[in-house]
Amino acid sequence: MGRMISIDTLAGDGSFSAYAAEPAGTPRAAIIVIQEIFGVNEGIRRKCDHWASLGYLAIAPDLFWRLEKGIELDPDVPDQFQRALGLFGQFDQNAGVADIEATIRAARAMGAAKTGCVGYCLGGRLAFMAAARTDIDASVGYYGVGIDNLLDERHAIANPLMLHIPTADHFVGPEVQQAMHDALDDHPRVVLHDYVGLDHGFAAEMGQRRNDEAARLADSRTEAFFAEHLG
Repeated sequence: MGRMISIDTLAGDGSFSAYAAEPAGTPRAAIIVIQEIFGVNEGIRRKCDHWASLGYLAIAPDLFWRLEKGIELDPDVPDQFQRALGLFGQFDQNAGVADIEATIRAARAMGAAKTGCVGYCLGGRLAFMAAARTDIDASVGYYGVGIDNLLDERHAIANPLMLHIPTADHFVGPEVQQAMHDALDDHPRVVLHDYVGLDHGFAAEMGQRRNDEAARLADSRTEAFFAEHLG
């Protein structure tokens, strides 16, 4: 269903690849699928294919391209998981947001009237940053890491944002979760959903981290959210 496309950077000084899944007919909107620390792997591509089956143009940009192009890692393989953590430490998040903005422009050029984004792990953090720093129409973050360090930007969030928070996330402790609720519960554009007792990665498309019941619940909320705000 999908194909690889090339997207120019905002500065025009390079380009990066992205996996694009296109629906039959005119897309109802576009959704940018923002990778975890494991790259644009099969799980991320499957998520794009699912959005395309619902009538959306779905694009997953390769945000690690400045470090190494085409990275695909398996979180269930210990040495690959460790490599992913290393890449996360090297990743320039501001450049990543710029590449997301370039992807928003590419989606609009491909005919999308509105564009949203959904991100996981690192991508959940980047979805929050995109909501605060770009004009994206709607954003969703699953188990975003380090959002407590971004809460000073919450006043810049002008369009709807949804965050999925597993309460037993071993990367995002209770004090961080509480800080997110304290800062965002009364924000008119933000909605938070807690998933009691679940850990990081529960909505992965495949592998040991997935909790099928919770993933289906979170994904149904995301689908309804995008249907409301993107069309």
